[in-house]
Amino acid sequence: MEGYSGVQASGTRQNNTKAQTRKAEKPRGVQGFCGSMLRGLSTWPTHPVFLFLAANFLTIVILSRGRCGLSKCISAYMMTMAVADFTVIVINVILYEIMIPRLLNTFLHHTNFLIAMMYVLAITLELSQWSTVAFTVDRYVAICCQKLKPKYCRVKTLSILAPIILILLCVENIPLLFAFEPRQIIGTVSWGTRPILDVLASPAFVAFIRVKSIQSLFIVFGLMFLFNGLTIRHILLVSKARRAFRSYKSGNAHDREMESRKRSIVLLFSVSASFTLLWLPVTVTYFITSFTMYVNRDYFSPAQIAVHVGTLLVNLSSCTNTFIYAATQSKFKEELKTLKAFPCSFIMKLARKKC
Repeated sequence: MEGYSGVQASGTRQNNTKAQTRKAEKPRGVQGFCGSMLRGLSTWPTHPVFLFLAANFLTIVILSRGRCGLSKCISAYMMTMAVADFTVIVINVILYEIMIPRLLNTFLHHTNFLIAMMYVLAITLELSQWSTVAFTVDRYVAICCQKLKPKYCRVKTLSILAPIILILLCVENIPLLFAFEPRQIIGTVSWGTRPILDVLASPAFVAFIRVKSIQSLFIVFGLMFLFNGLTIRHILLVSKARRAFRSYKSGNAHDREMESRKRSIVLLFSVSASFTLLWLPVTVTYFITSFTMYVNRDYFSPAQIAVHVGTLLVNLSSCTNTFIYAATQSKFKEELKTLKAFPCSFIMKLARKKC
């Protein structure tokens, strides 16, 4: 789905690097690659994405410690989302957006590598999507379905569900592997990629694109809105009944269970709202433009501008959950402060030992 916006950009990006890849008359080898990498690194700006990468890594570490006051099931789903976001930042942003444009005439521009890269791009983005949907469904079951909760809301369920989702996404995106061809062949090495228009215009691929766009807009967001709506409805009914019961029984006593449930709801709706706001623009754009986004070379057209702005928002969505956790979970914030101070305390301990 939105991975295809990155796929399309990769296919069209080769127009800008065509002259550069012509300079590569043969594979550069290890020394050539290292030299290109060092030259590329020397020209990199200071990207905030590396701070976001560190934030996601700290989130994974904190959740793995299990000291956030959350159940094992919630922590497992949050860690799954953090790992998916971490993968998006590493592959879609650092490797695709930063390294490939700067490390010219290296194996990163070989056709087979780029095609595999496009395939992985689509999988990582959709994996981030479905991990959020799985978290939403889990919270619905935990809050609204008390009979099903002991059987479903377990780490074991996620350990079965996550590989199934990953395998389905890998199978689902196989057509992308056959949609691109080398831009040019120098010697025995294929460089760059470009879309195969005959394949993209075939009825099977057009149907594939349309099904993907419908799935992204109506199934993913439909499930999000459905389960969040049912959760809100259940909470309002239960809260009204509990307030009436407690006011009758013990006045306005403090309800600890409702406070705990409130924190869980704030976390769920914050994650869902962030996901919806950042993913919906590119999803709607992809649904409207569909096939034309692959062959449109006018970078100043409204569709292309919408696609690239939407892709930027999608990449940004991989950086927001850490801040949401810190804002809504007090124990997570305390653990974050502890890890932040750990390097200083570790250095002080070493200094004391030497003294």
